[in-house]
Amino acid sequence: MSAQKKGGKLSKAEKEQLQKEEDERRQKEEEEARLLAEKEEQERLERERKEQEEHQRLELKDKDRREDELNELRHLLEENQTAVTKWETDSRAKAKWDRYMRCDGSPDPSVQQEINTFINLWWEDPEVQIKPVLKECALALRLLEELEGILRDQPEPADALRYQETLLSIQTLIQSKLDHTTEEILKWANAHSDIETGNMQTVVQDDIITLCLWANLNKNPRFKGFQFEEVGLGFELPKQLAVSDVAVRILHTHYDHLSHLANLKSQNPSRMSLGLGAREEPLLEGATAVGEWGETEGDGDRSGSTQQGGAEEEVQSVRGSEGRKSAVSVISMKEERRSGQKQLEDVKQKLEEKGSQIDTMLEGDDSGEGDSAPTPMDPVIDSYEGQVVDLQQYTPLGGVFYCDVFRLPPQSQQLNGWEMRELFDTGLQPFPYPTEQTQIQGSASMKLEDSGGLTCPPVGVTVTLPDSVLFLEDPQVARWDPEGQHWKTDCISETSYDEAERKISFKMDSFYAFTLLQDSYANMPFQSWELRPLGQDSALLTITAALTEVSITIKGSKCMLQSDQERGLNHILGQWMSPSGLQKAMVSAGVNIFVNQYSDKYVSVNAKDPLIEHAVYEQMALLSSAFAFSWSQWNTHCGHEHLVLQVCEHLDPVPVREDSWCVYLLGARRSQKLRINEHSEAFSPELDPGSEFHSTFLHMLRDGMSPAGQERRSHHLFVDAVHRLLRATRPLTYS
Repeated sequence: MSAQKKGGKLSKAEKEQLQKEEDERRQKEEEEARLLAEKEEQERLERERKEQEEHQRLELKDKDRREDELNELRHLLEENQTAVTKWETDSRAKAKWDRYMRCDGSPDPSVQQEINTFINLWWEDPEVQIKPVLKECALALRLLEELEGILRDQPEPADALRYQETLLSIQTLIQSKLDHTTEEILKWANAHSDIETGNMQTVVQDDIITLCLWANLNKNPRFKGFQFEEVGLGFELPKQLAVSDVAVRILHTHYDHLSHLANLKSQNPSRMSLGLGAREEPLLEGATAVGEWGETEGDGDRSGSTQQGGAEEEVQSVRGSEGRKSAVSVISMKEERRSGQKQLEDVKQKLEEKGSQIDTMLEGDDSGEGDSAPTPMDPVIDSYEGQVVDLQQYTPLGGVFYCDVFRLPPQSQQLNGWEMRELFDTGLQPFPYPTEQTQIQGSASMKLEDSGGLTCPPVGVTVTLPDSVLFLEDPQVARWDPEGQHWKTDCISETSYDEAERKISFKMDSFYAFTLLQDSYANMPFQSWELRPLGQDSALLTITAALTEVSITIKGSKCMLQSDQERGLNHILGQWMSPSGLQKAMVSAGVNIFVNQYSDKYVSVNAKDPLIEHAVYEQMALLSSAFAFSWSQWNTHCGHEHLVLQVCEHLDPVPVREDSWCVYLLGARRSQKLRINEHSEAFSPELDPGSEFHSTFLHMLRDGMSPAGQERRSHHLFVDAVHRLLRATRPLTYS
């Protein structure tokens, strides 16, 4: 019986016993799990209670010292600004005294009597030989630079109008002198004809102006064109011109006296705002950023406009204005060059008509960062409106190329030992091409004759890109419209670019002044950025832009550009300049990493509250001798009202170790160190254990600063230079 039970099934009693034991075991496990869950819940609640108490304690501690921190920050910024303002005032006074004591015979452009005497004497000077004229032009261009510097210092409106009149008069006079010397050279073309071609071709240049002249003495119908190999310029002529008494001039000026004329011809500001005034140093010379944090955070359920308004009410300025944005605008001129005094009178009359507009511009946006657009001008009706270059979006580079065709002046003839020349008092005469009989009005394309040929074939031009410019993309060509007073892309065809040779070739339906364009924001948005110390009052700002990497060394009040790209930048690499001077040089060279009030219309940005952003730049500048700052991917995850960046104390002039960075969250009310790092899986605003809240970024970083770092107190000029560069590039928004 027992053997059968061993090999058989369990009895009912045994099954019940096993089930009972299983139920008791399960109940015991459930009870243990319940007790464990209750314990964990109690521990969680206790932990949250302690965290809440700690959070409240930290908030209360932050609140108690808030006023002291804000006052200390305000005092530091005001002290620095006062010192910078005094230095600038002393520098201007010294420059003025040095200018007075120069005694080199050049006039002071700020003294009306001196500059008027210079203009009148130069106008009456009969000198037409090219070398002396180029020397005088170089002096005049230096005077123009001085005038532009004076205008950037925001003089009184009446003085500004006078300086504008002087500036335009000198520009007019420079062009007139170049026309007179061109005419003189052409008068003696037959005496300098080339034996091989029978024509006259010559090149005269200095550091700023290149004059290429070709005179058609042979009138060979098989003539196609000519290349001025030594300067990389060339042209192709239609047959009609190859058999005519004409001369071709290609005048390359490294300066641009045309683009600013488009300023007062700007149309609806929402579409374009032409001219250099709107582009020049908008942030370097702008008003100071905000340095005091607000009292309350913006609520998450408020609209963007409400948050912006709240922040503007909460955040107060702790510094005075650093200066105002320059407003350089001049009045447009007709293309035809009139004779001496009448020309200057026309300039004066036009300036007086536009005086109120210039006054308005000079009294414009003091913030250098405002959202308001310039005062709209009356729109100009233009059938080619879509082809007008938007100078907010594109930058002319490499100066201006004036491509002209003139009637060849009568050449001298030998008769019985006498040299005979027919004299005319008409000056340099443009040769009409296309002629009035064949010119097609209102169309950029050529019309075909019944035979299928072009009535007026286009003019070919070849240009080797200037060595002083770096084109990040293939350059675009625009021609100057003297009637509309703006750059346009019509009337230009068959454009080709040889990147290896750096040559661009194209055809125009007539002879125009033209320039080469580049997208002003080709290098934006930035991929990353880093600001790290190199020592006391020395730092390195590196921006990895869209197409190139740029490094700027800051030492004291000066900056120096560094780049692996040497072509086009050799003339500015390794040169110490002021922040504003470096910005101007880099933009002129085609390396634009600087923003203005229009940039966000053309660049996809990570929009941030500008008051908070610029307050951060102020405090970064104060600590830039001891702390390194860098881009963080989490800056795009924290919303409009907050900023996230990586920071670490860094006292050695070597690259920052990857594991040294910490992530900080900055808002209008407080700054805090985050638990996450740059490589965390997700963004979290959780406070890093052991850290505290602070009302300012400055005190947040000082809280854990080493004694060696605390000893590095930056000079006010270094702080100002760093701050200007940060405001000019705005890496927290444009990366």
